[in-house]
Amino acid sequence: MPRDLRLNPTRATRSRVDAVDRELIGHLQVDGRMSYAALAKAVGLSEAAVRQRVQRLLEGGVMQVVAVTDPLTVDLLRQTMIGIRVDGDTRQVAARLAELPEVDYVVLCAGSFDVLAELTCADDEQLLDLLNSRVRTIPGVRSTETFIYLELVKQTYAWGAATHHGDRPGD
Repeated sequence: MPRDLRLNPTRATRSRVDAVDRELIGHLQVDGRMSYAALAKAVGLSEAAVRQRVQRLLEGGVMQVVAVTDPLTVDLLRQTMIGIRVDGDTRQVAARLAELPEVDYVVLCAGSFDVLAELTCADDEQLLDLLNSRVRTIPGVRSTETFIYLELVKQTYAWGAATHHGDRPGD
């Protein structure tokens, strides 16, 4: 199971990312199965140097290489974003939400909600059970608002490789 990079507050200070690292990340965002030999040719380094850099990026928590599925193709028909208002420590509520296997994404935020959580479920019955039995019963949860996804228009994981649109490999 992939590590959750967001749960490590020191990750930003662990690794310095230079232009070559960003280029490697960009190529792997386009094709996570790209060989070290192909990466080496693309960035102008030796295969050994590329292998060492990629390993450093993985071990430093800078990136993960994972398979991303379309939830609909694996019978997860209901995707939602839950806005949560919290009384007390938002970090405790976020930590409890992050433990739920149906929760894909948890973020502390400012604005109308204290926490946002993305959930993926098989159907409305599972969503209702999840909301009533596990989300709303977390100590500190004051209220929730559910935003059901009707259509996913864009989903990308290409942040961090380039600073401007068009700079990523393949653009």
